[in-house]
Amino acid sequence: MYEINNTVRDSIFDGLKVTVVSKTETCETLLITLEKNALFPEHTSPRETVLLVLVGAIDFSISAQEFLIEQGQSFSFPAYEKHHVMAKEDSKFLIIR
Repeated sequence: MYEINNTVRDSIFDGLKVTVVSKTETCETLLITLEKNALFPEHTSPRETVLLVLVGAIDFSISAQEFLIEQGQSFSFPAYEKHHVMAKEDSKFLIIR
């Protein structure tokens, strides 16, 4: 079966929003929308993760390091490491884990 999903295109910027785009037994894709200056508070991921910025720019803090990740860039990180995210501008990114 084929399906077009408009979740990414239709999402709006209003603080922090987390939306499940797809989920199977082995892979989960989440859409995160962060309004400029909004914070995704400290948390961990249960699996190794790839983050892909679709729109905007974010500051990603992990293991006492901070990374600026901008539109079109991806960032990989291991499971169970505490991290948090701050939006430098209205941003949308995918979490693939």
